[in-house]
Amino acid sequence: MNLPQIPTAVLSARGLESTSYTAISLADAVTKEPDGVYTTARTYQRDRVLLFDDHIDRLEQSARLVGLNIQPDRKAIRQALRTLIDQAGYAESRFRISVPHAVPDTLILSIEPYQPVPPGILEDGARCATVQIERHNPAAKTTAWMTDRKSATDNLPPGTYEGLLVTPEGALLEGLSSNFYAVLDGTLHTAGDGVLPGMAQKIVLSLAPNLLPVALTPITINDLRFIDEAFISSAGRGVVPVIMVNTQVIGNMRPGSTTLALRDRYNAYADAHMETL
Repeated sequence: MNLPQIPTAVLSARGLESTSYTAISLADAVTKEPDGVYTTARTYQRDRVLLFDDHIDRLEQSARLVGLNIQPDRKAIRQALRTLIDQAGYAESRFRISVPHAVPDTLILSIEPYQPVPPGILEDGARCATVQIERHNPAAKTTAWMTDRKSATDNLPPGTYEGLLVTPEGALLEGLSSNFYAVLDGTLHTAGDGVLPGMAQKIVLSLAPNLLPVALTPITINDLRFIDEAFISSAGRGVVPVIMVNTQVIGNMRPGSTTLALRDRYNAYADAHMETL
């Protein structure tokens, strides 16, 4: 069966042009894109976005970390994304903006239909598994990382929603495509170093101090049996409860009250701060 193609385009000084390849998803498109840096986000209510300029700021920072100096035309990117959204007709979209290392004055834009977190995961919580994979230059969002993590993602145990990166010393850093948090002894822990600063993480860390103390230090594998709650966050998913890591049950194997409160506050923040492209 032939699956529908998603819009993929090149944005340069010449304007918006089609790519030389076709793709059926963002995951498919990344196998055809050149090496570089990227950012990924979602739209709300068709053409509304959250922290758009922050995404571009991080794209510029990722570029600097790999030796590139870019100044993307933000107005042109917004217009190009609106064009692709109109072309696709998706109710809501997930999009990626990539900067090729070889041609940094050119952007690659791709969009696909937004797939929300399954209701069962939101209601009952997610199961995660630890993976030992080293993320080079973790503060840079590189296309090489998308390729590197694919093997880990493909080999997660059945029923696993997300893989969690663990260091040889046992520190739980972040998810393969998310940030990870745990409530231990009344404090919210999340890694502050050695991880990619997430857009959703930025929102969570602005909201959490109103509920409990925050420590930018990761928990360890040995801490798992003592934590009360855990969750992950990402720009595409918001706050997602975690109720098991490997075989260790978290709390009472139900989303915790702090997690649910933060999810509600995150969603309210998104409603109040989203803007039209």
